[in-house]
Amino acid sequence: MNKYMQIAIDEARIGIAHNEGGPFGAVVVKDDKIVGTGHNQVVLNNDPTCHGEMQAIRDACKNLGSFDLSGCILYTTGEPCPMCLSACLWANIDKVYYGCGIEQNEKIGFRDKKFDDLLGGRDKLKDYLEKIDGDVCASLFDEYSALKDKTQY
Repeated sequence: MNKYMQIAIDEARIGIAHNEGGPFGAVVVKDDKIVGTGHNQVVLNNDPTCHGEMQAIRDACKNLGSFDLSGCILYTTGEPCPMCLSACLWANIDKVYYGCGIEQNEKIGFRDKKFDDLLGGRDKLKDYLEKIDGDVCASLFDEYSALKDKTQY
């Protein structure tokens, strides 16, 4: 298991435990050091842009004192939605590693695929996005799905 993906999973569990949002955690790494972390806080903040990747990007920019995250890699428990993927590209993040794919996001009630289809998919970004540790992240998604007292988003 990738050590940074484990930290992303731990981030997601923090959000799940506090009913802050879905099972999405993210970590931004530069030069083998964590420069930003975040988890889904859509429910906590009543803000649909507070996805785990967005929170990690905001944290990394703050910590680095820059809006340019060139040289950074993002690890996230779920394949980024179009909004988060666009933010990664705008921030100049070099590569994204994700655990569960968009199809798995859909199985637990998220609408990423709908927007991805609307925007034409991501075939041109194959080298930019890479799936790792899918089984472990799928277990996280199963834990989230089994919760009875959760706000869906």
